[in-house]
Amino acid sequence: MTEFHSHSESETLACAETFAAKLQSGDAVALKGPLGAGKTLFCRGVARALGHHGVVNSPTYALVHEYAGRIPVYHMDLYRLAPGADWEEIGLNHYLEGDGVCLIEWPERLPGHFSPFTWEVELEPSGDTSRIIRIRKHGVG
Repeated sequence: MTEFHSHSESETLACAETFAAKLQSGDAVALKGPLGAGKTLFCRGVARALGHHGVVNSPTYALVHEYAGRIPVYHMDLYRLAPGADWEEIGLNHYLEGDGVCLIEWPERLPGHFSPFTWEVELEPSGDTSRIIRIRKHGVG
């Protein structure tokens, strides 16, 4: 596990951009943290580093936003996903089994049968703009 201490939004973006260099097509990243922790901001940094130059905002109501770049980025916000929803029926499997990078906010809303994530990023607020960011690669001690 790697831990970063961010003291500003720009430091959080820089951390996300550095992290993005480790991502490969097919990776799924679970983003965890309370409301307002900076999950969408982190996604913005990853998308930017992977070549997307447009707006990145929360897909809370759309469930998924797609961003073009060197590697496609599928940004999902599952906060409003109903418990027990069939992720295949609503089309999320198309993204999860695709060749892009999936950034998934509120991953605990996915049904338990989903295969393990490649990465887990936890954002913990430690002040107004300060965050502790923990990055863990799954399958590695």
